[in-house]
Amino acid sequence: MENPVLIFGAGNLGKIALDIFNRNNVVVYGFLDDDKKLHNTEIGDVMVLGETDDDGFLKLIGQKTEAFVALENTKERKKLVEMLISRRKTMPVNAVHNTAVVSADAFIGHGNLVAARAIVNPYATVGSHCIINASAVVDINASVGDYVQIGAGAIINSEAVVEEGAFIGSGAVIISGVTIGKNARVGAGSVVIENVADGTTVFGNPAKKI
Repeated sequence: MENPVLIFGAGNLGKIALDIFNRNNVVVYGFLDDDKKLHNTEIGDVMVLGETDDDGFLKLIGQKTEAFVALENTKERKKLVEMLISRRKTMPVNAVHNTAVVSADAFIGHGNLVAARAIVNPYATVGSHCIINASAVVDINASVGDYVQIGAGAIINSEAVVEEGAFIGSGAVIISGVTIGKNARVGAGSVVIENVADGTTVFGNPAKKI
């Protein structure tokens, strides 16, 4: 990546993204965040420049800078992604940690964060704008939709499907062939052995609806 990056969101996920870009020798131009208390403060040596809809900085995106959206809240992340596409005709870039392993035979979309030691194995599919936290695994032939969050150490086994907007808690295990429905939530440490319906929350070993 030749252009510097503007990170949208100066919270914990933004700090992780900054570390990833630094490790990959990508210059971070600055942060944009709607919390005015953060404006004109620094994270490391990178300044929080202003709000996420600041036209003065947005006009740089697509010409002189790239964008990365580092918000954990799915609705807020989606809103910013849609704004960047509509106003700047720009898709956010990926942030892939230098210790993560993404197979050359996997497919990964745009705007994803893949954290330290995460693994995306051959023929897995990851959509766009996902968060794959540290040491999580997306195994061979698994499918992950857009705007999915996968917690640290979670395992999406082979042939499993995680649909758009789902949340997989830290350390959870999705057994091979299981489907996690759209916007479903899987609690931390759960073992999911059967399909989870859209919008359902499950927890436990084996995971049950709560």
